[in-house]
Amino acid sequence: MKPVIGVTPDFEEGKEKAEAHYFLRERYITAVIKGGGVPLILPYVEGPAEVSLLLDLVHGLLLTGGAFDIDPSFYGEEWTGEKGTVKENRTRFEMEITKQALKRGLPILGICGGEQTINVALNGSLYQDIGTQKHGALDHEQKKPKTEPSHQVRIVPETLLHKIIGEETLQVNSAHHQAVKEIGNGLKVNAEAEDGVIEGIESERRGFVLGVQWHPEFLFERDRGCRRIFEAFIDEAARR
Repeated sequence: MKPVIGVTPDFEEGKEKAEAHYFLRERYITAVIKGGGVPLILPYVEGPAEVSLLLDLVHGLLLTGGAFDIDPSFYGEEWTGEKGTVKENRTRFEMEITKQALKRGLPILGICGGEQTINVALNGSLYQDIGTQKHGALDHEQKKPKTEPSHQVRIVPETLLHKIIGEETLQVNSAHHQAVKEIGNGLKVNAEAEDGVIEGIESERRGFVLGVQWHPEFLFERDRGCRRIFEAFIDEAARR
C-alpha cells in the first residue's frame, strides 16, 4: 500500500473582494505522487487534539516553503530590522504538527521554510536576513527560474543526505533570505553553501527527519539527487 503523505499548504488572508484561501504549488503534489506516495493536503486546524487527528491519517509529513518569515518570537528574538511578512496561523500550526510528528517518530521532510520550521521547533534559531547578518554571503534569492540551479552545496559525508544522494556536491536553486543559524536540539548540518550558509539539516537520533533549504521539487525531473530526496522520504514513510 502506498503511504499517505501529509502536505502543509500556504495561506492567504482575504483582501477586499478576494476571499481567504489555501494554496499549494502543484510541483509538491507531483513530486509526492511520482515518488510513490499519496498526498493529503492538511488544513490549519486549531488545538493539539485536532492536529493529532490529522497525523493519525498520514505516514509522513512534508513541510513546504512559502513567501513569508517565521516570526523571531518563536526562537526568542525580536526583529533586528524591518519586520518581514509573517503568517501566524500557518507558523503556529506547522510548529504544533512538527512537534507532534517528531514525538511520534514520523518521517519528516522540510523544504525551504519547512527546514527552518524543523530547526525552530527543536529550539534552533535563524538568520533573519542573510544579506545583513551573514558577512560575505552569496545572493540566495536567484533571479532565474527555480527550475535552474544557481549555486553548489557541499554534502557532509556520512549523513543521511549523503547516503540518499550519493554525491559530495549538488547544484541547487535558491529562493530564501533567511537561513538556519543555531542548530536545534538533536540536529546536525548535512549541507552547506560555498559561503558557509547552512543548506541542510537532519536528526542525529530521531530517524528520518530531513530539511533542505533549496527547492528539490523544482529540480525533480532533471536532477537524480533531488528526485532521490522525495523517493527516500516516501520509502521511509511506507515502512510505517
